[in-house]
Amino acid sequence: MVSGRGAGRPWESVWLGKAPAASRRKGDAGDAGALDKERIVAATVRLLDAEGLAKFSMRRLAADLGVTAMSVYWYVDNKDDLLELALDQVCGEMAVPDVTDESVDWRVQLRRLALEYRKVLTTHRWVAQLLGRYLNVGPRSLAFGDAALAVMRRSGLPPERIGGALGAVFQFVYGFSSVEAVHRERCQETGVTMDEYHQQVTDALMKTEEFTESYQETAGLLEQRSGQSVSENLERDFAFALDTVIAGVEAMRDRLQG
Repeated sequence: MVSGRGAGRPWESVWLGKAPAASRRKGDAGDAGALDKERIVAATVRLLDAEGLAKFSMRRLAADLGVTAMSVYWYVDNKDDLLELALDQVCGEMAVPDVTDESVDWRVQLRRLALEYRKVLTTHRWVAQLLGRYLNVGPRSLAFGDAALAVMRRSGLPPERIGGALGAVFQFVYGFSSVEAVHRERCQETGVTMDEYHQQVTDALMKTEEFTESYQETAGLLEQRSGQSVSENLERDFAFALDTVIAGVEAMRDRLQG
């Protein structure tokens, strides 16, 4: 993965051996005494959810906290470190199944993990932009990844195939959910609901004779889904696609065992 830190040194992560910021600083703490790292990270997540990654800055964060920008630096060295902390914070929202209970079908637990991952990606739309930028080796993220490995191990795949199988599942979830999140954000920015946007596009296309004649399959799908909720269609499509991916894992396992 790429850290995006500019210096081409991905190991410069907040999680990899860096001393806490406050322990390295000297001088008057000023209004930093009213802060703590937990409060700063929580405010960061709140601002990112409300305003997006592009508008986020340390000055904007400090203003939201009611302190000076320098006060924040008593607890984090820079914006990159803070974004890493925020990323791991929301990873903690993903519920992890009891992987020691091997009486539960591994497919059920894998599906649950995939749904939890999707929920984070669609609830916190900035997360998708950060996942490839940072190492993402915080404790909450690692706990989720470790659980996914444990669940996939129970599928019966050879150990050397588990990474590829997890990639198939979670890269699918990432792609599906990231596109959905961008679409939701775009609709929000333009002041229309997803249903309104979909209906506007459908009406415009279906009125075009060239479209209905040249793209009959697409026109048929739009007609079939006319009047249906976009959110309901997304949920149904995601569920079926996820089942398809998991079935593919099973098929590959059986092929390898055969």
